[in-house]
Amino acid sequence: MARKSIGIVMNGVTGRMGYRQHLLRSILAIREQGGLRLADGTDLWPEPVLVGRSEAKLRDLAARHGLDAWTTDLDEALARPDTEVYFDAQVTSARVEAIRAAVAAGKHVYTEKPLADDLAGALALARLADEAGIKHGVVQDKLFLPGLLKLKRLIDGGFFGRILSVRGEFGYWVFEGDWQEAQRPSWNYRAEDGGGIILDMFCHWRYVLDAIAPVRSVQALGATHIPERVDEDGKPYEATADDAAYGIFELDGGIVAQINSSWTTRVFRDELVEFQIDGTEGSAVAGLRRCRVQHRSMTPKPVWNPDLPATEDFRSQWQEIPDNTEFDNGFKTQWEMFLRHVTEDAPFAWDFYAGARGVQLAELGLQAWREGRRLEVPELRR
Repeated sequence: MARKSIGIVMNGVTGRMGYRQHLLRSILAIREQGGLRLADGTDLWPEPVLVGRSEAKLRDLAARHGLDAWTTDLDEALARPDTEVYFDAQVTSARVEAIRAAVAAGKHVYTEKPLADDLAGALALARLADEAGIKHGVVQDKLFLPGLLKLKRLIDGGFFGRILSVRGEFGYWVFEGDWQEAQRPSWNYRAEDGGGIILDMFCHWRYVLDAIAPVRSVQALGATHIPERVDEDGKPYEATADDAAYGIFELDGGIVAQINSSWTTRVFRDELVEFQIDGTEGSAVAGLRRCRVQHRSMTPKPVWNPDLPATEDFRSQWQEIPDNTEFDNGFKTQWEMFLRHVTEDAPFAWDFYAGARGVQLAELGLQAWREGRRLEVPELRR
């Protein structure tokens, strides 16, 4: 079988997300399966060029996985004629400049979110990419989680009847870094470095909610519950970014969505993120992998009586949705779709404008918090 190589400049692969999800579980996983089979029978073979700030980390990473192309010089990587795609998993504050350089070099661009710190910057990148005639995409990984794919199956099948509301709970306790090492990088808690849970998670919630119905308004309350943390070098620093957000969103059709996002909560649910959709005909609760439903015909009739202990096992009254298919890693699935978009011009819905819609909701969420009011979410036009 014929093999065709495609060079991918991967910037930020020494970070947690860039390494685990994008290099290890996506690009290297595609190589392990023998490449990506294209429509004409050719196997597309990704050739990553690793880029980062630490020469020692890059050298170690390349040696660990048998790779030989790495550099701390982004311009050098972008100048290589054997690279067609640029991928960015850096801190948000470094993203815009790097993407502009990649577009100027004529590379197709795939990037982590947020696309930029603000809506103006995100739209400017989208228009710049269009003018350059390059293909562009933004990671929207949660759409490809097994639990949310099952939820989408239910929506498309009309299971809910008229959807009434959506409730989401996301988060876990991120250690402060003093007596236990933090699970997230310290820049996440510094607004000046592009940190903050609203900027991070509202970009996700935009595409998750839009898959149910378009978002029309937002109210949000943010908080910095932990005002001081300890960084990777053991030095205390002031947390200037929000570490929790409590949002209310109105969707088309009068659907009300409430989503809590927090790095300062301890988990008492089955998965780190869960969404419940309630409709006139049934309800569903979906997490990362599982999805359970309760149809109208199977809904019990609980009676409020605070004087007696509860006798019903409410969880047992729900039915599990079967997989009915084999689910691959969501990041890898979207990578394969983007590579097909680049090489075969296959459809790809999650371009820079989709990324800009996420930044728009985050920006409006931050404004709603500052001003203490509900804000409309205007439609973005290309």
